[in-house]
Amino acid sequence: MSVAIPHIKPEDIDTPEKRAKYTITIVGCEPIGVAQAYLFAEAGFKVICADTNQAVANLLSKGKTAFLKREAETKLRSHLKAARLSVTNDIKTAISQSHIIAITNTVKIDGKKKTDYSEIEKTCKTIGSSLHRGSIVTVMSTTGIGFLESVLKEVLENSSGYKSGVDFGLAYSPIKTQTVKTLEDLANCERIVAATDKTSLSSVATLITTVSTKKTKQTSNVKTAEATTLFEITHEDVEAALANELALFCERIGVDYAEIQELAGNGRLGSPKLPDDSIDEESYILLEDSENLNARLRVSSVAREINQEMVRHVIALVKDSMKECQKTLRRARITLLGISRTKNERNSPKGTVQELAEMLEARGVKTSLYDPYVTEADLVEKSQHFAKNLTEAIEGVDVIVITTGHDQFKRLNLKKLKAMMKAPAAIIDLENIFNPEEVEREGFIYRGLGRGVRQK
Repeated sequence: MSVAIPHIKPEDIDTPEKRAKYTITIVGCEPIGVAQAYLFAEAGFKVICADTNQAVANLLSKGKTAFLKREAETKLRSHLKAARLSVTNDIKTAISQSHIIAITNTVKIDGKKKTDYSEIEKTCKTIGSSLHRGSIVTVMSTTGIGFLESVLKEVLENSSGYKSGVDFGLAYSPIKTQTVKTLEDLANCERIVAATDKTSLSSVATLITTVSTKKTKQTSNVKTAEATTLFEITHEDVEAALANELALFCERIGVDYAEIQELAGNGRLGSPKLPDDSIDEESYILLEDSENLNARLRVSSVAREINQEMVRHVIALVKDSMKECQKTLRRARITLLGISRTKNERNSPKGTVQELAEMLEARGVKTSLYDPYVTEADLVEKSQHFAKNLTEAIEGVDVIVITTGHDQFKRLNLKKLKAMMKAPAAIIDLENIFNPEEVEREGFIYRGLGRGVRQK
């Protein structure tokens, strides 16, 4: 039986004119999916963004996102106008018109920290029902070890009636959301490509090379590629947990972790930070795989617990600072400064900021949010007040919590800040942008991760 999968060679797509002959459908209009679609459109491919969520599709069809830079958003609208990129909620029609299908839906983690693949499986059934011979399906979501070949492959074959590796190609090229936060990150990251057949492996690697500044790493073993991705995610999570644990220890013994970092030099010690649940929860995928195999990963499990506890620790820092101010949390006014995941750039909101605000409000606090790179329209799900400007965000509040270290916040004049806030006031610096001594000299109560209770 002849193989229908097309072998896309570098010379087939070495110019924008040649690339325009290929249609790529991105299934899932989440930030990573839209970023990948944008890069393909920029390279000259015809791109379709497909998402069953009508509200998401409608917003994107107007060239609006909550995470692209303004200039990139302008280019996105030009691609829409020139029909290089289109948006639809009709996935079946989009698939029937496509040569390459990229699945970018993220795996959901439920309240019990278990993986929920139902959305991706449902997506694959829809894709299979409209798949035509000669298509290549590429999974760009991070999945569990063995999931693509043991589950998705079967779903696609059963729903399409075609054979993987013969009638259609099946590849895996995950995008790690921990590392990729901007378009530049996606264009400059090192991508792994794996596939169930050699033709798909070569074709997808060639395709990704057109939108990446680095060479792809290829393997014919999909399970190895899945494991590699999850190991890298877990490694980052463990490093973050170690920094967090050491920072908490420094608070207990009255030593400044930031000073220790400086003495150690060469970036040997990581910085303590809040987890971003919408990203860091991918770590639970490997933990569930290990539990299913009765081979529990002890270090990874403890790392998750440490990182998850950091939000509660911030609440403790806030509460302690209020006590120092001789105030209580109930009826206090607190502003969280910084929502974007990336410093000095527009990006999708940090999930942990919302969680932190909700936990404070559950304790009777009136919270506000502010970020110079985010608008209220970018926040799809929020119940907190969103300040229109920095003055509104700061005026009359008891505490400000720095959750993203934008340069604008670094330039805050402490004397003016003191005059605007409700004295005695506190600054909780989670991004280490202020000098604690200078903050305290101006009469503020200071708290920070790894810096703890200051001694006056």
